[in-house]
Amino acid sequence: MSEQSYDVVVIGAGPGGYVAAIRAAQLGLKTACIEKRPTLGGTCLNVGCIPSKALLQSSEKFEEAKHHLSAFGVVVGEARVDLPALMAHKTQVVKANTQGVEYLFRKNKIDWLKGHGRLTSPTSIAIDGPDGSQTVTAKSIIVATGSDVMPLPGVAIDEKRIVSSTGSLALETIPKRLVVIGGGYIGLEMGSVWRRLGAQVTVVEFLDRILAGMDGDVAKQMQRILTKQGMTFKLQTKVTAATSTDSGVTLTMEPAAGGDTQTLDADVVLVAIGRRPYTDNLGLEATGVALTERRRIKTDSHFRTSVPSIYAIGDVIDGPMLAHKAEDEGAVVAEIIAGQSGHINYDAIPGVVYTTPEVAQVGKTEEQLKEAGVAYRVGKFPYTANGRARAMNATDGFVKLLADAKTDRLLGGHIVGADAGHMIAELGLAMEFGASAEDVARTSHAHPTLSEIVREAALAVDGRPLHM
Repeated sequence: MSEQSYDVVVIGAGPGGYVAAIRAAQLGLKTACIEKRPTLGGTCLNVGCIPSKALLQSSEKFEEAKHHLSAFGVVVGEARVDLPALMAHKTQVVKANTQGVEYLFRKNKIDWLKGHGRLTSPTSIAIDGPDGSQTVTAKSIIVATGSDVMPLPGVAIDEKRIVSSTGSLALETIPKRLVVIGGGYIGLEMGSVWRRLGAQVTVVEFLDRILAGMDGDVAKQMQRILTKQGMTFKLQTKVTAATSTDSGVTLTMEPAAGGDTQTLDADVVLVAIGRRPYTDNLGLEATGVALTERRRIKTDSHFRTSVPSIYAIGDVIDGPMLAHKAEDEGAVVAEIIAGQSGHINYDAIPGVVYTTPEVAQVGKTEEQLKEAGVAYRVGKFPYTANGRARAMNATDGFVKLLADAKTDRLLGGHIVGADAGHMIAELGLAMEFGASAEDVARTSHAHPTLSEIVREAALAVDGRPLHM
């Protein structure tokens, strides 16, 4: 047994953990990061955000070549899918990103401690690694272990026929029939990938809508668009069991409110009903770290747990399970530990669904404002009225802004359409600085760009759009 001492030790090298480690090292703190995977980057870089976007991009290119390039006067031969090459591109993208984090660790002199970390006291961690066991101590410990796939009772994931998001990134053949259980971010993104590559995709959702938590107008529009693209939706439906054979899977379902059972056959089933915090086997409770009923770690406004030397960030604490939310928290908690002040405006953290078209939002939804009794005004502008969108043949979607009825301060921004994930940044910045809809409307936007739709929506809040 060997023992090392640090100022800061981070448990978990996902986006929150590795950013926390880098920022702590930048601030002059002796830092180590514990990670049990053979590569850094956590779920996001290895089996989440990054590989899924590589597959999304590849499938979009295929569909563009097969169905859309001719409309631009570009004629190509018959497009086909080379699945091994497509997967090789994904693997190379993942490798480049994870190696990039390794480089940043070396650059910032961060020790990568390989293995599973478990708290043994408020300042010590036991690590079981490939090269044996060791114990390290730290003045401050940051728990950034992320989240894992939420299981569904009666549906056993084998990563072959019944897959999680991880398995959906590594299918060896294109399924003829794919059933996605869950109509959220992950299910719709991965369903879109395999739909474009040739699968018949059915989305089964327990609720009466897809994209729970997003603005109702956005959810309705996206369901219409995805239905037009070929997806089938079974809403208010509960999956109760799955029977897997060598040839496929049979799902047993019933109405969410109760009723007669029905079955649905598939070649592959993707379980995408959400994620749960990874807080087991970390020694949290034995060390005195308090958890919520949903097994998230309780923290104060400075990310400190019930044990003063232990902090927590990312998916293991309250808030949306988003990589960029974890990154922001990682940087801030390192600054707090170093004696600086830190701040995160959670109302200005965007969420993006990388379907085609993309969906993005920041701030409050219309439903949330109604529930809170906040008086607001709505400005909405469609992609169809934008010159650049027409030139791109990307006219599906709209921008919707919500502003306080009295002060005109922006309260929420919602986009369905091409490049929504990029365009939402303008609205996040505007909200961070407390901007009004008029501030956005009076800011010059380059012509012709899709960002002009944002400006027109801001003008529409005051009932004066110029191009509609």
